[in-house]
Order: sequence, then structure tokens, then C-alpha cells
Amino acid sequence: MPDWLQHALANRPLSRRVAVDGCDIHYLRWGPETTDKPGVLFAHGGGAHARWWSYIAPFLAEDRPAAAIDFSGMGDSGYRERYGSEFHVPEIAAVIADAKLGEKPLLVGHSFGGYMVMCYANKYGDDVSGAVIVDSPLRPEDAEGDKSARAYIKPKSIFPDFDTIVSKFRVMPSQPCNDVLLDFIARNSVMENEGGWSWKFDVAARGAAHFDEPLAEYLRNLSCRKALIYGAESAMVTRDAAEYMTGLFSPTDPVVCMPDCHHHMMLEHPLALVSVLRCIFSGWGL
Repeated sequence: MPDWLQHALANRPLSRRVAVDGCDIHYLRWGPETTDKPGVLFAHGGGAHARWWSYIAPFLAEDRPAAAIDFSGMGDSGYRERYGSEFHVPEIAAVIADAKLGEKPLLVGHSFGGYMVMCYANKYGDDVSGAVIVDSPLRPEDAEGDKSARAYIKPKSIFPDFDTIVSKFRVMPSQPCNDVLLDFIARNSVMENEGGWSWKFDVAARGAAHFDEPLAEYLRNLSCRKALIYGAESAMVTRDAAEYMTGLFSPTDPVVCMPDCHHHMMLEHPLALVSVLRCIFSGWGL
């Protein structure tokens, strides 16, 4: 394990919970209790969890509070009968308040988490210092809301033991990853239940209800600062998607294409992602 990763993981976060609309929401918190700088809320991708930010957040939390949410139905949060931004937006609000991230926090969302950041900032943009979207693809058909089925509804497999399920962990879409980081994520993505081991998400939580919303219009019209980070080799934010999304930002908004990066850039070039986030925040005077 490289020194930088040992340093990040040695900065152990507090594990906290807050009830939101009858559901237990788990989150991790790093950094000082109070600071003059706005805190940061990290939002994970679909089927992922807060610990995907375990070696990103500590570097951003050196001079400000930071928190990473487990959305309902994912990670260590509770399950709901149904899911969607109508629930996830209040979850973000509750974690921001409970984690004391300040009156106008920064939001960073990867993939699915980026969509939830768009939804939150669309509703509460005046209370957000800035929203950073990390490889969350939008295309022209999303402008009016695309109700086509995009859900991942394959039933979860059950594995006989911990070592077996960890060995089966894969990212979607497939891409090169740092093996140490991938192993860390795999070991924190599983849970034991009756009959064996399975993944830490509710299949129903990976639905596509958020695509019923005009996400492109949300992003275009955000009242807060906004930035886009995407991977040059991403299978999600393709060249066409990147061109379209760039048009949703003004010429003064940071739009950063990270070379040699795929969709899950925190598993490939995490320190580069930390550096880009630091530069964006610094450019905003935050």
C-alpha cells in the first residue's frame, strides 16, 4: 500500500446515521468540526457507497469538513419500498445539516451521484457554493426527460463466503483499476445475510426514476457555480456526450477532461482527481 493511501486511510472518518423520511441514512465524516471554508458533500455512483471516497475525501478535508453519503438502498443505509430523487434530495439535505457542512456547502457527485447533485442544486442552488459533476453522462434526449428503461434489475447473486464474493467484484463499465484500491472497495461492498454473502445494495435502488426529470435543463440553469470533470477514456461520457454537456456550461465554468482516465477515475488516478477538485475550489475562491 503506497504511503499516500496509508495516510488517507489512517484519517478514519466518523460513521454517523440520520433518519430521513423513515429511513436510516448512513454517512461518513472527515475534517474539523468548524471552519471558515464551506464543507464538501460527496455523492457516490449507482450501487456504490460512501467508502468509494475514502481516499479522496481525506485530502479535501484537511482544512474543511467533508462527508460522504450512503443513499438509501445502498451501502450501509436502510432500504425503502421505492426510490428516486424525491427521497435522495432530502437525504442530501439531512446529511449536510447533521454533518455541519455549513450554510453553503460544495457538492461533488460521481455518475448517479452527479444526477442527484443536479437535482439537489436545482432545488437549493442558492444554498450551494458549487456543484462538481464527475463523469455523469447526459445526452440530448435527456433534455426533456427520457423515460426509457435504464434500470439495472438483475437479481443479486448469493455467494458462499467472503473471499469468494470479494474475488467476484467488478466495476461497471469495465476499466483498468489500481488493484489495491479495487480490493479495498470490494471488501467494503459486501454484506453477510441468511444463506451467504451478497452486495451492499437493493436492486430496486438502481432504477432510473431520476431520468424522468429534465436533468440537462437542471444543469444548464443551476444558480450556483458548477464544474464538470470527465474521463478522456470514459465509456459513459463519450465524445458526443462530452460535447453536448460542455454546451450546458458557460465559458467561465471549469470543464476538465482528465487524460488516460475512465469512468471510475477514483479507482484509477485518485490523486489526479484530488488535484483537479482542489484547483476548482481554489479557482472559486473557496
